[in-house]
Amino acid sequence: MTTPTLWLRANRDRSVKRHHPWIFSGGVARVDGNPGPGDTVLVKAADSTALGWAAYSPASQIRARMWTFEPDEEVDAEFVAGRVAAAAARRAPLLGSGLTDSARLVFSEADGVPGLVADRYGDTVVCQLTTAGADAWREVLAGTLAALPGVACVYERSDADVREREGLGQRVGLLRGQVPSSDLVAHEAGFRFAVDVAGGHKTGFYLDQRDARAAVASWAAGRRVLNVFGYTGAFSVIAASRGAASVTTIDSSGPALSIAARNGGLNGVDVGELVEADAFAALRGLRDRARQYDLILLDPPKLANTEAQVDKASRAYKDLNLLAVKLLAPGGVLMTWSCSGAMPMELFQKVVAGAALDARRAVRIIGRLHQPADHPVPLAFPEAEYLKGLVLHAD
Repeated sequence: MTTPTLWLRANRDRSVKRHHPWIFSGGVARVDGNPGPGDTVLVKAADSTALGWAAYSPASQIRARMWTFEPDEEVDAEFVAGRVAAAAARRAPLLGSGLTDSARLVFSEADGVPGLVADRYGDTVVCQLTTAGADAWREVLAGTLAALPGVACVYERSDADVREREGLGQRVGLLRGQVPSSDLVAHEAGFRFAVDVAGGHKTGFYLDQRDARAAVASWAAGRRVLNVFGYTGAFSVIAASRGAASVTTIDSSGPALSIAARNGGLNGVDVGELVEADAFAALRGLRDRARQYDLILLDPPKLANTEAQVDKASRAYKDLNLLAVKLLAPGGVLMTWSCSGAMPMELFQKVVAGAALDARRAVRIIGRLHQPADHPVPLAFPEAEYLKGLVLHAD
């Protein structure tokens, strides 16, 4: 039987040799053996050197994603299960620290499992399968996650738009165990946050902002706080609990704000004013009324999915930050983020600097915020670093 083989074009093997996991369609010379979506293919350089094994995705611009850079390694069920178990074991110190019962167990290529994101909330694991390769191993992935100590439920939220680029439809539902309770909460640093497994964004909660939530806790006391794109109000709950003078949360989703109110109750605090509105329009309205805030939290959704969208996203980021800087009281602090992987920190900082210049405010960087340790960034795969944030002080 002929081994399905993907041949790279001449001089297009450097990134693979440097252990970057993506092979784009433009780097492929030919494919032998007629592999289907998600099938494992041997990757060879133009000079016939075997470079490892990858998951094939004929519908995607990323034509293959590397499973292993060891040609002698076999990609089978044991291999895939081992990768998942090893990734989960690396999070054991965090989950055993007493800080939280919720963490990202598997972070796709960063953990050697391309296309799998798995987040744990207590005894419930919520997973997203976003590539043809991960989809092909669905049952193995589900079984391995279900077999982790203390796991009672594995729920799938494979409804991200990226699946369309892989030629895949959406899949949402129970994979193992029983449907999680509507009372499911994530525990973190003494706080409790409701997790909407079936209907929430991503997997139900933003685990990647754990470090940011700790930063908000250190800045909120005595300040008038404005939380824009507040979603279910985690920042607002923390600010209120730390003695903020006032808290206002803006989000376009009424159901999300209802959960924000519930989160206030779960933590015994008044979560403050909840405003259902478009963020751009709401910020312009606050500007026109000459409102001022001492701490503004600006955490928009992903505005650039690809490099082709970066210019448009940059304009939106500038507009948002310009409005936010204008709303800062003298001595105020702005925490602003981009979760667009296509936008590097250098460009994001440049965009925010342009906003401050247009606002005619002297603004200084006093801190930087990143995704936490359970969202690791391999040195050979900088694309895994998608979340970047700035802590800014305005005169």
